[in-house]
Amino acid sequence: MSAIVSSGMRAGDFAHEALVYRGEAELLAGTVPFVLGGLAGGEPVAVAVPEPNLRLIEAELGDSAQDVRLIDMSEAGRNPGRIIPGVLRAFADAHQGRVRIIGEPVWPDRSSEEYPACLLHEALINDAFAGRDATILCPYDGARLELSVLRDAEATHPVWLKGGERSRSERYAPDEVVATCNVALPAPPDAESIEFDIGGLARARAFAAGKAAELGLSRERFDDLALIVGELCGNSVQHGGGRGTLRVWPEGDQVICQVEDAGRLDDPLAGRRPAALDSPGGRGLLLVNHLADLVRVHTTPSGTTSRAYLHRDG
Repeated sequence: MSAIVSSGMRAGDFAHEALVYRGEAELLAGTVPFVLGGLAGGEPVAVAVPEPNLRLIEAELGDSAQDVRLIDMSEAGRNPGRIIPGVLRAFADAHQGRVRIIGEPVWPDRSSEEYPACLLHEALINDAFAGRDATILCPYDGARLELSVLRDAEATHPVWLKGGERSRSERYAPDEVVATCNVALPAPPDAESIEFDIGGLARARAFAAGKAAELGLSRERFDDLALIVGELCGNSVQHGGGRGTLRVWPEGDQVICQVEDAGRLDDPLAGRRPAALDSPGGRGLLLVNHLADLVRVHTTPSGTTSRAYLHRDG
């Protein structure tokens, strides 16, 4: 199979490309020349893929691997909502000039709850990096992922790489994907809830703490839930009409925290855009994404539902 090498880019151009591979040989043929080409051109390079693929690429790179930032995406990107600020932008913002990043946010073990957040992430990369000097290559396992996932990748990536050939995606429509991802979340179980306003924030936190203890969260997860509840409820008071409703319930090996309010979230990149150092705000939803294992949001003109998932074992 012929190697795929990214085309030359002008300053200020952002490239977001999907690589469909089938098996280890195609993965390496599509990623290793991309990495080596970046290093040869003096570009900082990061590879953020699940651990098995990370080790394959590292071994194939040999001594050149020491010049590459290697990231286990199954850990760093466990919550798709933190990939842009915590992986992609964190790397790009730490360097001047053009960077190359391989990012694999979707893999076969992703759950049905996680996938819509992965899809939204891929669509939002295009706005998050507009005008930036960066090339992001996103591998997709064509042998193991559903065909619908590959079709979605055509809608979130303007360039499609398959079988050594590069082509423009005729289905590229990231804004439409963002809109279709904003769907009502599955109805919660008949879980106990609590109403809160600015005077009831402490009571809401105490309610969540009681649920955390009841559901057997570890100390670390207990603290994470407390911070998440504080940020989501505080956000409702400040931006969601001054009040909201909090629910906490178990689901399998997870604990789910949900906050509903009357606000509307107009910025899809909220919680995914790194906050400026001189900005007094903009860190609450970033913190929620950093702490939670998954965050799902549904917003309408009449209100917003934010749902954070935490694995009990951390």
